[in-house]
Amino acid sequence: MGEMPSFQLGVIGALFLSVASSVSIVICNKALMSNLGFPFATTLTSWHLMVTFCTLHAAQRLNLFESKSIDMKPVMLFGILNGVSIGLLNLSLGFNSIGFYQMTKLAIIPFTVLLETLFLKKQFSQKIKLSLFVLLVGVGIASVTDLQLNFVGTILSLLAIITTCVGQILTSTIQKRLNVSSTQLLYQSAPFQAAILFVSGPLVDQFLTTKNVFAYKYSSLVLAFIILSCIISVSVNFSTFMVIGKTSPVTYQVLGHLKTCLVLGFGYTLLHDPFTMRNIIGILVAIFGMGLYSYFCVQENKKKQSVDLSLASQMKDKDSTPILGMQDKEISHDAKKSTKDSLV
Repeated sequence: MGEMPSFQLGVIGALFLSVASSVSIVICNKALMSNLGFPFATTLTSWHLMVTFCTLHAAQRLNLFESKSIDMKPVMLFGILNGVSIGLLNLSLGFNSIGFYQMTKLAIIPFTVLLETLFLKKQFSQKIKLSLFVLLVGVGIASVTDLQLNFVGTILSLLAIITTCVGQILTSTIQKRLNVSSTQLLYQSAPFQAAILFVSGPLVDQFLTTKNVFAYKYSSLVLAFIILSCIISVSVNFSTFMVIGKTSPVTYQVLGHLKTCLVLGFGYTLLHDPFTMRNIIGILVAIFGMGLYSYFCVQENKKKQSVDLSLASQMKDKDSTPILGMQDKEISHDAKKSTKDSLV
């Protein structure tokens, strides 16, 4: 029982760290790309992962966490899949309108629920599904504008949805099945993610922007923002693995939409982005949906804990019954023997 409060504090800490770091890096990257003219998003992500690996390697050398020897084949495939997922999301953004890209991100939640239901036999209650629906409607109202379709963009979006969902589900299942922490899994998989993006990033960015990352003239201000972005990314990557490992891929996606709403709000207040009544209504509906989701999750977890405690109590009673029965028989036998001896 004493472990539950510490576990809940760990979950709250992971959620807070994920939100704070993700909102910070979005604002930093938006300033870097929009205001300073550095459009190389995929290449920047590869630098994020390399810095994350180097930071974790230094932490491991300082014995801040224990490196665990695990089967590298699933970890390598997992790292490559995540790297491909990031590249596909960036390509989807390049080939589609902003509105269709936001719809792609919204589709990740229902597709994750579908995959977990079909392949992991996980059950989602009607209340949870309702709260997710309200959330998606709110985020859609707040962020989706135009929906311009094209064949290549649609295919890329479908591939991005599939790889992202599978990657996030694997993040959770690998941690549990291989009995590794979020830090250990990130440490083992980060080099593979960085490698695939380091090779493909400049090509993807040049294809999308018609600019060469190696020919870009780096000013001291741009370098400062790149370094800041890489530092924040360590916290983003670490918290992502923590949240998925401690909760679920669906909860992580719900958290992602909270970040979207916060980014919209910060963009309006700090970067003076255009903001309409539609954005406000959408954010309020999305927050209401997140509140419902959190409430129903807490209620279902309490119910599950209550059932688990009841079953544990029944098992304890069942285990203790034969012993009590044997004691009663021994007492009865001793009483009969004593009576017999007294009669003699």
